[in-house]
Amino acid sequence: MAKPPRLYTDTPLAPGAGVDATDEQAHYLLHVMRLTAGSQVLLFNGRDGEWRASVTIPAKRRVHFELAAQTRAQQAEPDLWLAFAPIKRVEVLAEKASELGVSALLPVFTRHTDVTRVNIARLTANAVEAAEQCERLTVPRVHDAVSFDAFLAAWPPSRILYVLDETGGGVPIAHALAACEPGAPCGLIAGPEGGFAQSELDALRQLPFARFVGLGPRILRAETAVLAAVACWQALVGDWSKRDPTA
Repeated sequence: MAKPPRLYTDTPLAPGAGVDATDEQAHYLLHVMRLTAGSQVLLFNGRDGEWRASVTIPAKRRVHFELAAQTRAQQAEPDLWLAFAPIKRVEVLAEKASELGVSALLPVFTRHTDVTRVNIARLTANAVEAAEQCERLTVPRVHDAVSFDAFLAAWPPSRILYVLDETGGGVPIAHALAACEPGAPCGLIAGPEGGFAQSELDALRQLPFARFVGLGPRILRAETAVLAAVACWQALVGDWSKRDPTA
């Protein structure tokens, strides 16, 4: 039996509550999934766990959900922020990073960034769709794009920032993460296809919370480097490293 569709909502979820579908969700359920009144869906909002709900159709092109029971309680997830220079395939990067469990996506315009505009609404939609598909209980927060200098000024000093160093000067990522406390708030930053400017690397090296890491002997595309680093972090100190997946 196929699993019911999973949908993200901003609405609070509680026993007996009702939730109205958005226009996009209604179109998807009625015209793509061909659901009818009484069909089941799963809802989550990043705060109240996951809930099973029944579909009602109060009017043409409208869908309403009646909550029945909680299927999963809300659980803590890894607190990994991902900062990245926007690239041509930025929507793919946002989707895959969301599947891998990052908690925030932070676009940063560096000196060598070729992309000049970031569609934050579209990246948010990518993050939502990925969270729905991969069955996570939260959706990464997508921040507005900022300059490199503004990014450095706003970064919390208590959060370690791992810098993906394409120049070869970083510590192997597995060695660097060995010193990271599991569950501690962390961040990654990756440059654009052309890499960080030397002035940007110099600025990062002056920060006490920055740790430069390397990703092996091969030259990786920007999106490959990002996803490889996130996967390493999850495997070594994130929720992939837990013996009990429910812990």
